[in-house]
Amino acid sequence: MALCAPPYGKTGIDQVQAERLSMSWIERIKSNITPTRKASIPEGVWTKCDSCGQVLYRAELERNLEVCPKCDHHMRMSARNRLHSLLDEGSLVELGSELEPKDVLKFRDSKKYKDRLASAQKETGEKDALIVMKGTLHGMPVVGAAFEFSFMGGSMGSVVGARFVRAVEQALEDNCPLICFSASGGARMQEALMSLMQMAKTSAALAKMQERGLPYISVLTDPTMGGVSASFAMLGDLNIAEPKALIGFAGPRVIEQTVREKLPPGFQRSEFLIEKGAIDMIVRRPEMRLKLASILAKLMNLPAPNPDAPRESVVVPPVPDQEPEA
Repeated sequence: MALCAPPYGKTGIDQVQAERLSMSWIERIKSNITPTRKASIPEGVWTKCDSCGQVLYRAELERNLEVCPKCDHHMRMSARNRLHSLLDEGSLVELGSELEPKDVLKFRDSKKYKDRLASAQKETGEKDALIVMKGTLHGMPVVGAAFEFSFMGGSMGSVVGARFVRAVEQALEDNCPLICFSASGGARMQEALMSLMQMAKTSAALAKMQERGLPYISVLTDPTMGGVSASFAMLGDLNIAEPKALIGFAGPRVIEQTVREKLPPGFQRSEFLIEKGAIDMIVRRPEMRLKLASILAKLMNLPAPNPDAPRESVVVPPVPDQEPEA
């Protein structure tokens, strides 16, 4: 009577050994690794420079005012962050926040205007594309305005015009300078003629600043185009631009298609404009606060700012009202 072979006889053992030997060394290592939970990195910790492609730590980039530490590329900055980086801490008071846009024309293209507004308000947390605040800059009273480009491309509608006029009126009331940071694609087409009217409205308001002899400094950031560049953005007593900012009326692609010619390199960039005398100076963003304070101190006949002074600066006595010359 034949005996039954064990479950793993000599032949079975040889087969198992052959299978083990046939595995590559990396497969043997992988078979002994116990999988663990994948490490997760929270969103928004890292970002990439639009110019050089360098991966940057988000917190470091914010400390550097959205300027790439590798290539010095000036990225777009939110309106609130810009005003908070400009004005002294604890001095900011927002103006015109109660003004909200309305869809008076019931405008609709591929999407209803009111839906576009709701989407932009949800995305940015702002009611419209211009933020206005009053405060102090190295102790000097100033009014600041800044565009939120993420809100429908920083387009100028009736609320943007109304808030800018509110900024001018506050500067006249406080007898202080006005600083505006522009970042806009131009007039808001969904408001049609009411948007175009803001060009004349804002320009007329600035005439009152000129009559009073109060400085208005316009800072042009990337991009400043269309109806904004054709009105108050280029009407400053001093027009300052950030490096490599795109500044013009129509975009370079539209111009090339119209004139059927190739534009020169760097056309409509701030470096090109300063060569042609269209702007007064180019200032890097980290140097902007001190530069503006120094310029305004000279224009207002005030002591020069201390570059080492803390953000909570001592308030300079207000300048007495000056009657316009006859």
